[in-house]
Amino acid sequence: MNGWRWLLPGCLCIGLSACEPSAGLADLDTYMDEVSRQAAEPLEPVPASASYPVQAYTAGALRSPFQPPHGALASRQGSRGIRPDPQRPRQLLEGFPLDQLQLVGSLSSTTRRYALLRAADVVYRVQVGDYLGHDEGRVVALGESRVELLETLADGVGRWQQRPRVLSLKETR
Repeated sequence: MNGWRWLLPGCLCIGLSACEPSAGLADLDTYMDEVSRQAAEPLEPVPASASYPVQAYTAGALRSPFQPPHGALASRQGSRGIRPDPQRPRQLLEGFPLDQLQLVGSLSSTTRRYALLRAADVVYRVQVGDYLGHDEGRVVALGESRVELLETLADGVGRWQQRPRVLSLKETR
């Protein structure tokens, strides 16, 4: 332990001994003197910048392009009556985006029709009234090769819109 105590001061003394002025810097001093005696080359003058006419901003009183046009809020499609039910229990396939759901077949009996959807390598059975996807997509019709659904989306101004979507059977070869 006693030897470690002298290690840091010893390294410090060795490192500082390299800072002692020596005769090895004489050639550097002569080079610096030669360079400082040489005349500096004159620099080219900075070219004059072109002047442009000043334009007054006249659109200050106009509507901001980031706001909807006047009257557009009233004429937009959508209704305050359409809205998703926040109390409805979520179904399993609502955890998947629609682009990850693939229609792989359909089943039908005399009274019911089902669609078979694959998501994450698992096949699920879906019927009319079930919900799919992240945007409150409710199945409204089933065919042999397609599933039709209505998604309920917020339009950004406090209203809700319904958008039809279709999942089709892909042919595999």
